[in-house]
Amino acid sequence: MQFHLEADELNLLANVLLEQDPRQYNELLKKVLAHDLRFDSGELEQTAELLAGKKRSLKDEVARQPDGTLKTELQRQLTLLERVQERVNEACVMF
Repeated sequence: MQFHLEADELNLLANVLLEQDPRQYNELLKKVLAHDLRFDSGELEQTAELLAGKKRSLKDEVARQPDGTLKTELQRQLTLLERVQERVNEACVMF
């Protein structure tokens, strides 16, 4: 299954993958860096789970931040992550 992500969405997904164990996510990272989003159902599910976990941790981080520039940037990242997560979830349903 192939779906489309914008450049900023690809960058976010690559960064999330880079934060993970490279042995487990290396193949997904290679695909994302090559802009090859032809994921099979297992890869889509794995990506959806990874994004859900990142969303939880990012929400916690936003909640801990006092008002300011960092909180605004974290909120922007969270909004972008939610957009990517929505596209991945849509692809999972279509698979």
